[in-house]
Amino acid sequence: MNAIRRVRSGPAVWARDLAMGMRFAAGGGREGWIRTALTALGVALGVAVLLLGASVPSLTSAWHGREKARENLGQRHEPRPADHTLRYASADTVYRGAQIRGRLVRPDGAHPPVPPGIRRLPGPGRMLVSPALKELLESPEGKLLRDRLPYRVAGVIGDEGLLGPQELTYLARPSALRENAGYRIDHFGKAWDSPPMRTPVVLLVIMTCVALMMPVMVFIGTSLRIGNERREQRLAALRLVGADVRTTRRIASGEALFGSLLGLAGGAVLFLGGRQFASPITLWDVNVFPSDVAPGPLAAAAIAVLVPAAAVLVTLIAQRGITVEPLGIVRNRPVLRRRVLWRLALPALGAVLMLPAAGVPWTDTGLNTLRLAVGSMLLLFGVTALLPWLVDAVVGRLRGGPVPWQLAVRRLQLSSGPATRAVGGITVAVAGAIAVHMLMTGMQAGYAQAYARSGKLPQVGYWSGEDDWPRAQRALGALRATPGVTAARGVIDASAGRLPRHDASSGYDPSRHVSLAVGSCAELRRLAQLPSCRDGDVFVTHARGKGLAPGATVDLAPPAGMGPPPPPSPWKIPGTARTARVLAPPAQDAGPFVDTAYDLLATPAALPPSRLQNPLLELRIDFDRGTPDALEHLRNTAARIDPTLSEYSHLDNPHDQQLSSVRSGIFIGSVITLLLIGAGLIISTVEQLHERRRLLSTLDAFGTRRTTLSWSVLWGTAIPVALGLGLALGCGLALGALLLTLIDSAVVVDWPVVAGITGIGAGVILFVTALSLPPLWRMMRPDGLRTE
Repeated sequence: MNAIRRVRSGPAVWARDLAMGMRFAAGGGREGWIRTALTALGVALGVAVLLLGASVPSLTSAWHGREKARENLGQRHEPRPADHTLRYASADTVYRGAQIRGRLVRPDGAHPPVPPGIRRLPGPGRMLVSPALKELLESPEGKLLRDRLPYRVAGVIGDEGLLGPQELTYLARPSALRENAGYRIDHFGKAWDSPPMRTPVVLLVIMTCVALMMPVMVFIGTSLRIGNERREQRLAALRLVGADVRTTRRIASGEALFGSLLGLAGGAVLFLGGRQFASPITLWDVNVFPSDVAPGPLAAAAIAVLVPAAAVLVTLIAQRGITVEPLGIVRNRPVLRRRVLWRLALPALGAVLMLPAAGVPWTDTGLNTLRLAVGSMLLLFGVTALLPWLVDAVVGRLRGGPVPWQLAVRRLQLSSGPATRAVGGITVAVAGAIAVHMLMTGMQAGYAQAYARSGKLPQVGYWSGEDDWPRAQRALGALRATPGVTAARGVIDASAGRLPRHDASSGYDPSRHVSLAVGSCAELRRLAQLPSCRDGDVFVTHARGKGLAPGATVDLAPPAGMGPPPPPSPWKIPGTARTARVLAPPAQDAGPFVDTAYDLLATPAALPPSRLQNPLLELRIDFDRGTPDALEHLRNTAARIDPTLSEYSHLDNPHDQQLSSVRSGIFIGSVITLLLIGAGLIISTVEQLHERRRLLSTLDAFGTRRTTLSWSVLWGTAIPVALGLGLALGCGLALGALLLTLIDSAVVVDWPVVAGITGIGAGVILFVTALSLPPLWRMMRPDGLRTE
């Protein structure tokens, strides 16, 4: 007897019964193939999304890998000029809101290092460009940009040297490059750690993944239940010819397994085809190649194993509530009394996991990330768990009403499980979408507030290393002659220290820091109220109470805090130095540029800029927005002065456009998810109608009107969806408010988007009802009472 039991439950028997179930699913005729195809389609869509989510780690790794391979941010010990070194400088720019990465090189010998994607460095006056930049330069829209990049295009950078196909970048070799521009390197591919993502971005990524994955898992579970009723009839026939209950369960698992395997293959095909559209998409300045969108081997293997395993598990769980007899199906599951305590415990536990992080500044650590992901998942899953109890609690108290309403309510009172399972996906999707949109809206409002004053002001700043005042004056003259420029001002500034040094090894000491500026009398008058001025004068401002006085000695080479301190470079403030009062910054300087409260102001004859340590030329330019392309003309002039000038402005708010595009993408993704779940809801509704076809035929035989039953289907779908949307709205708002608290942002609700998502969820009701009416009318025939 034990040997017989082992044979009946061994791996060989499992394999045989699963294979038989797969043959039934594959050879069930037209209706069987339709059911299998619907199951496979639902699973395929879910698998494609899972594969996309599993590709995020490898995608970011490939993106950062190319970024590291092509860069060198400077070496601790700069090499001496040699045959294998080159001068390397950054020349980034912005063109009509688009960031353009630029690099300038000047080889020191015949064998300089070459970055990836480039065979050899361009010749003097030439540049290599990315395909996207080449296309822009050749288009009519790139006319002003061509004036800014006065190099001949000598070739195209290969994919290995690009972060993505849409990146705008170039590598140029100017005819002349200042000796102090950039730094000298002897190789590319400097090992450096990418800066961690900021807290709002981390929260956004985590919540987007959670909000997308959970509805997908619900959708896959719903898809695997397609065709249960016909499958149960077939299992009853198998019992009639001698199969036992365990055999029928294994055969049913084989049928579901066949659909899931087809869906697994279809999902892989959808994923491989869909990733080809990754190139045109840019989010947060991240643009990748289709080959980057590839899941890791372990993640792909886990999906390939878990999805079929889930199909078998879901089927076995579904079979536990029924007994397959030779003459039909006996549903022996008792009426469930749904408990509310454990359902409330899930969201409560999720909130507990997230609340401690809300009391302190959130930091991007593995523990915090795990806690946030688990907490948000529990909150969203708690909504799904609460929905069946809520539906039962509400419909159990409903009495009376029109006939269609009573039919729908009575149906839900008898069995609300199938309806709530399908609606659960909509609930999770809407709650997650509302929470993510609230996070996005709060982030966007924060950036908009930061840019509100400064971003509207027509002002640009530039800075670059410069120790020659005549060149600085020529730069100011060129800027003032630029069309649209209304004012330009600038000084050469640097840091100094107090002497004597008490402990030079301690590095930077704020209490002994002295800020000084060198410029012409005209420029110094923009900073302070001067009694009189001529070249050779020095002024002490007492702006920050440093106690400087004429005759005091300052150190022009103060310790910087990195490496051994340089030898002191004393400079004595002339005894003729006078006191000047610092002017309040002009109204237009209240934006991104607030004038530094300099302690010392000197003219070039009194203090040559060449004596300063790391002197910087600070330029500030006002322009007229009414002049066409005034900002681009200004940037062209700055590039002619020095292509390595670094721009600083709040004119272009990149976050607004980025967040808007991400919000639009998430909204579109939410709509697609809701439509997919609506498709699953249609299938579930039609399956329920099939189960009730004898009842429908009976009602038709008694003269019940089609409109009555049509309205009953509408109410039967609308009641769970309405309750689910109410739950989703409350949970989404609570979760969004909690996430905004984590980033210390004001709670902002984008009500039009919330109403739109909720409205689309409600529109699914009408969509489902409209598509379920034709099958309903076909089943309302007296011949449905025929029995065998």
